Amino acid sequence: MKRSILVLTIAIFLVGFTVYTNIENKHKETILPTEQAPKVNYLAPFFTVKGLDGLEYKVGGARDKPLVINFWASWCGPCAEEAPDLNYVYKKYEGKFDLYAVNVTQSDKLADVKKFAKDQGYPFPVLLDPDGKTAETYRFLFIPTSYLIDKNGVIQEVINVLPRDELDKKIKHLING
Repeated sequence: MKRSILVLTIAIFLVGFTVYTNIENKHKETILPTEQAPKVNYLAPFFTVKGLDGLEYKVGGARDKPLVINFWASWCGPCAEEAPDLNYVYKKYEGKFDLYAVNVTQSDKLADVKKFAKDQGYPFPVLLDPDGKTAETYRFLFIPTSYLIDKNGVIQEVINVLPRDELDKKIKHLING
């Protein structure tokens, strides 16, 4: 009888410990950078590149405001179609989020990059990826592709060209968290 009570007590303890451990582990889940193509709900991969303005820009980790990273090329028709909408949302929500236009420079000429950015009137930083490492890290399939990243550095959404009103809603949602 005493042995049955001891076995039952140990079994209850083990079950309780297992349940407690699983609950604790759920609360301790952390978001890690992905080693595959970046995914929603994962940290955005870190990178540092220079902009057309000569400044160095860093991406990765927590920030004071959300960030949109837009990958594009000067020869890309959909990129030109999307440009006015990017300008619109950037100006509408100015100061509430950052937008970095990362040119896939390895497949683009610098003169064409400068002309495109000037012709489109980009009010946000245009970044260069001359060795293609940033594009390789992000592993997108199409351009333009944009990564919507929250203040914590976590990718909230990956989008391609959208109608202006849908893009506006997504940026507003990103800002409001």
